[in-house]
Amino acid sequence: MTSTAVSTADFSATELLAGYRSGELSPVRATQDALDRIEALNQQVNAYCLVDAAGALRAARASEARWRDGRPVGPLDGVPISIKDILLTKGWPTLRGSLTVDATGPWEVDGPPVARVRAAGAVLLGKVTTPELAWKGVTDSPRHGITRNAWDPSLTAGGSSGGSASAVALGMGAGSLGTDGGGSVRIPASFSGIVAHKPTYGLVPHHPGSPFGTLAHVGPMTRTAADAALLLDVISGTDTRDPWALPPVTRPCVPALSGATSALRGLKIAASPTLGYVSVHPEVAAAFAEAVRVFAALGAEVTEEDPGFADPVDPFHVLWFAGAAKCVEHLDDEGLAKLDPGLAEIVAAGREYSAIDFLTAMAVRNDMGTLMGAFHERYPLLLTPTMPIPAFEAGVEAPAGSASPRWTGWTPFTYPFNMTQQPAASVNCCFTSSGLPIGLQIIGPRHADAQVLAAAHAFQQATDWHTRQPTLLR
Repeated sequence: MTSTAVSTADFSATELLAGYRSGELSPVRATQDALDRIEALNQQVNAYCLVDAAGALRAARASEARWRDGRPVGPLDGVPISIKDILLTKGWPTLRGSLTVDATGPWEVDGPPVARVRAAGAVLLGKVTTPELAWKGVTDSPRHGITRNAWDPSLTAGGSSGGSASAVALGMGAGSLGTDGGGSVRIPASFSGIVAHKPTYGLVPHHPGSPFGTLAHVGPMTRTAADAALLLDVISGTDTRDPWALPPVTRPCVPALSGATSALRGLKIAASPTLGYVSVHPEVAAAFAEAVRVFAALGAEVTEEDPGFADPVDPFHVLWFAGAAKCVEHLDDEGLAKLDPGLAEIVAAGREYSAIDFLTAMAVRNDMGTLMGAFHERYPLLLTPTMPIPAFEAGVEAPAGSASPRWTGWTPFTYPFNMTQQPAASVNCCFTSSGLPIGLQIIGPRHADAQVLAAAHAFQQATDWHTRQPTLLR
């Protein structure tokens, strides 16, 4: 662990914390290694839009003193992480990838999850990129340009938490806080070969509330499921600023990992390669089939079965496009002219929906939630591919040949579970013949976050896909 030939930028948060406890590792060294990685590689992927090296090193020195005195302040003390540029962060501007946001602030408040990682001792390195107002499943914006894939910079990192994904994949921090309104932590996790978890809605408080309403979740992005569980436990729990927040957590995720593999024995799991309506790339289909075999080899009773709902893309569009219109309702014509053209298009569509349209879309959500509740009484977990395709060209909303110009046309496995507010994690399960990551999605019923992450952890314990390093590190 202490070899000078090894950069601590490649260590998980769990490994860093073990090193701090033993005295073999230093928060200052870990922070400097992460900053060095940012300096070396950020220009190639454009993951960070703000780096506070001086502030990070100050926090790291304070952490090191606490560890030296045997008084760590919390479960993330000294762990370097990044924050998606959607979440409010005291002292740093939150520009949301938009030319319409005034950078002068003042920026005086931490959002709830940011406040919690800060209180837990995490070292905040900076802010990472998002498409404008986090509106789409790739990461490019008028303000910060194109964010690129750690495995091939000519390709997209996915989105909208693409900056988080590239940063984590390249060791520019052990973890990141992302947001997910239709797949926005899981899409880039799949394309970037990392872990991401979209929690049960309300488990992680959010303030100010998202204009996209109860579709939008805050979740951890890390290289291991164990780190995702650690980060999720820190950011979960009630906050009076969020009227939708759930009560204090009674079932933390980290303790569930110790029996993760044994808990799969005899567990009934459904595997749905297509959800009954998705066309899947052949290499993704093969990787998914192999991942299913891993769960079977671990003792789970895996049955191929679809949940039984139709593609909810049209009602999702009503909710999402209306949310986009709400995001920019304060702008005049001059401000609207500065928007990403694709965002401007869905804003125009969102303005045309009626209250009846919105409530009809909400009724579809209700029906899907009821259906999935019954489905999970038979199958505590559901497996699907995270994405039907590997990463594609950077700088476009949809790949060449896509049947839809919108990002939802190629993300059919993710947005349904924002509709139902269920926990869903993505974990790397293979690579294409050209070396691009492929993601496996693990979905559970509401409030089963610990079980979902325990299953992801068991999968990682049984495989080594997550140990492979991106091309830019090789």
